[in-house]
Amino acid sequence: MLQRLVSLRHSAAIFFFFCLVPALLHALAGEVSQAQAAGNPGKNSGKKRVIVYNWSEYIPQSVLNDFTKETGIKVVYSTFESNEAMYARVKLLRGKGYDVVIPSSYFVDLLRRDKLLKELDHSKIPNLVHIDPKRLDQEYDPGNTYSIPYMWGALGLAYNSRHISEDAVARWADLLKPEFKGKIIFTDDLRDAMGLALRASGFSSNTKEVGELELAFDFLSKLKPSVRVFDVTAVKQALISEEAWIGPIWNGDYLVAKEENPALKYVFPREGALLWIDGFVIPAGAAHVDNAYTFINYMLRPDVAARCVREYKYSSPNLAAIKLLPDDLRGDPVLLPGDAELQNAEFTTVVGNALREYEKYWEQVKALR
Repeated sequence: MLQRLVSLRHSAAIFFFFCLVPALLHALAGEVSQAQAAGNPGKNSGKKRVIVYNWSEYIPQSVLNDFTKETGIKVVYSTFESNEAMYARVKLLRGKGYDVVIPSSYFVDLLRRDKLLKELDHSKIPNLVHIDPKRLDQEYDPGNTYSIPYMWGALGLAYNSRHISEDAVARWADLLKPEFKGKIIFTDDLRDAMGLALRASGFSSNTKEVGELELAFDFLSKLKPSVRVFDVTAVKQALISEEAWIGPIWNGDYLVAKEENPALKYVFPREGALLWIDGFVIPAGAAHVDNAYTFINYMLRPDVAARCVREYKYSSPNLAAIKLLPDDLRGDPVLLPGDAELQNAEFTTVVGNALREYEKYWEQVKALR
């Protein structure tokens, strides 16, 4: 993820940014050359392989090792920290160099629009039957023509109960409370940051209305002096170490952090949590398509999917996998939130040309002193 995750769990702007910064583009080009070499069958003739590009800390190494043992297919594995970085790499490669990529939902739509994805043959993914129908046929990919769900989750608020009382945190808007100044760790993920600001301001996290985006900008402008640092990759560790006391975090990252710091608590804000789905796609220029299908189908196997949930604590759309989880995980409302937790929650979706407005206001927030 997420991890992201992850993250940081979101626009094409970084691609153009790279084009304007030669040093960064040169470094990216070097990594791209390595990916292209990995995807060239002539480089390692006779070896079966699948080249996977994923969020960091999102598939256990033991799962990858077991896949190779069972299938004889070597996994060439690399990671990204944001959807933007993934999108820039795949676009620069023109859909070549990787066999399986795991983007978030609305980036599936961007990749599809750029003709960078293969249409999927569902007959080659028999374990698709285990996926919850509620997580299929979404707006970003009708009929799951290009993607298969892997994990899903929510962005909510984590806080340290040693320093913050339970009744002080219930809404995104509570982040503006003066007592939190200097103790907030905040995401630098475009759609998450703008999305929660929109929800705090009473609007959809997927709005296309400029006036509503301007009010979200106002919210973030008021919040910025209280933020210790903007860094989606640092949220988990900052909360564990108590360098920060409160901040937006993906539910899986929170559950891992809580194992190290039991004082951490989690809230699905009343205005509505932000939801996402990450899924498997096959790039248009994939060199090992049959191996990609084998890998995706393996990852959808219930016992394998359950192992991934136990390791990284994100919600699985795999209903058969959920049945294999221990009682404490199946009963955890943070891992598997129900209707009560997800009241007013929204999945982040494609906003079309309005994305430019999101980017504009987010850049203005970052430029504030």
